[in-house]
Amino acid sequence: MATYKGLQYLKNKLERKRGRVRTRYKYYEMKNIVYDFGISTPPDLRHWMGTLGWCARAVDSLADRLVFREFADDTYNMNEIFNQNNKDIMVDSAILGSLISSCDFIYITADADGFPRMKVIDGYHATGELDPVTNMLTEGYAILEWDTYDKPLLEAYLVAGYTYIIQNGKTVDVIPNNAPYPLLVPIINRPDAARPFGHSRISRACMSIVSSAVRTAKRSEIASEFFSFPQRYILGMDESAERLDKWKITMSSLLRVDKDQDGGHPVVGQFQQQSMTPHTDQLRMFAGLFAGETGLTLDDLGFPSQNPSSAEAIKSSHETLRLITRKAQRDFGVGLKNAGYLAACVRDKYPYKRELVASVTAKWEPIFEPDNSALSVIGDGVIKINQAIDGYFDKESLRDLTGVEPAAEASTPGIILPGTEE
Repeated sequence: MATYKGLQYLKNKLERKRGRVRTRYKYYEMKNIVYDFGISTPPDLRHWMGTLGWCARAVDSLADRLVFREFADDTYNMNEIFNQNNKDIMVDSAILGSLISSCDFIYITADADGFPRMKVIDGYHATGELDPVTNMLTEGYAILEWDTYDKPLLEAYLVAGYTYIIQNGKTVDVIPNNAPYPLLVPIINRPDAARPFGHSRISRACMSIVSSAVRTAKRSEIASEFFSFPQRYILGMDESAERLDKWKITMSSLLRVDKDQDGGHPVVGQFQQQSMTPHTDQLRMFAGLFAGETGLTLDDLGFPSQNPSSAEAIKSSHETLRLITRKAQRDFGVGLKNAGYLAACVRDKYPYKRELVASVTAKWEPIFEPDNSALSVIGDGVIKINQAIDGYFDKESLRDLTGVEPAAEASTPGIILPGTEE
């Protein structure tokens, strides 16, 4: 009989992790507070800070390339379950949240007809104990509803075969099911033995670099005021002379200063004008550091190169991002397969053995869509390979390679396709 750590343990565990998840979301939503050193900032601007969307760019650039297509060798028709649950929105939401918080969850219930329903719950509102072999939970806890102050209104405690619905600290419903695992499936980004619930795409290095870049942008904003209106000075002005308006001095193209009774006159000068180059160079340096940390390029972060790149050059410059995306496809594919497996158990009301879905694999659209020239090169290569090994490439493998769906075969009676005349 399984030994569970209990509801209170999972509540405490979630509370310990929520601060970490909240911080990542603040950086993603550009609501993070950046510390000001107070060295070069005027007192009136001490609490003003700009924003920078590099963390959101790092997450979105990877999430947008992770396009889940379907399950191959789908023995239990899990594709139907995903399609009935708005696959495109649900899977994209789970992947995006996992990249931010390192782990999101898919919560499975059944509707009035017994068909499984899937809902994505972010890592800020759910947790559990992980089975490192199957990457599924042995017990789970999720906050299903909360008020405007983030106080839980409806909670769920999940174990194998049962889901306990809790309201105001009391169990109000117990929902049995035929699944051999809790109906809360983790979708994890980059798990390892030390951190089984994975790593966030927004690493500590990313947050540190962005904070430094924001401070640089703030200093450049302050310096731009002096760059636009350089400071001037007047030496030897008589104390009894009429005071000059500061704004007129700044904006006037001609400044008149008369001589005194003895024929002397004050000396007018201008301080050296500030240069924006140090700030732009420093911001570019931080952009390079951030690009190296996330597998992006300077073009992705708003520093375009001089010459536009070809499709092959863009793909080559994103080689690190391609490897990161491949790794993410393997990680997320396991979580999506686990969710489909448990949903099939709910639908059929039968506890299938997980070994029976071991051959099911998640298929994804190509990371980089080939352009016309690349399609031509692929076509030539496929012809040569199929001549050497007959039938090595078929329609499915070509779709995996190019992302182009094959045209449906014509079945309308009475229509003769060109080239098929007898």
